[in-house]
Amino acid sequence: MFKSTKLSAVLAIITAFVLVCLQSLGAKPGLSAMSVPTPNQPMVVATAAAAPTLVPAVLGGRPVSVLYMTRAGNTVLARCYPGYEPTMTVRAMGSDPNANTQKEGVVTCQPAA
Repeated sequence: MFKSTKLSAVLAIITAFVLVCLQSLGAKPGLSAMSVPTPNQPMVVATAAAAPTLVPAVLGGRPVSVLYMTRAGNTVLARCYPGYEPTMTVRAMGSDPNANTQKEGVVTCQPAA
């Protein structure tokens, strides 16, 4: 038992000595000792005139939520309950459906066909 304790102590000392020697020979530092380079340019953040907003409204006497989007190319995710699929109808904004005005889309969840 005494020999195995001595052997373990000698191996631990040799390992520590080898590690110290390798470090002094210019071995690369571990990941935690490395410094992270900082960019020279300031961070640029793209902004829109206004953030997208979800506003409560009344449409045809029923409460709805209107999503106002501020940039071209924005994407909206619509999820429906199982067995239903989202559908979108594009129509003219305002009261006259034949008017050549800005368009709006209505997304509803319909039963799957």
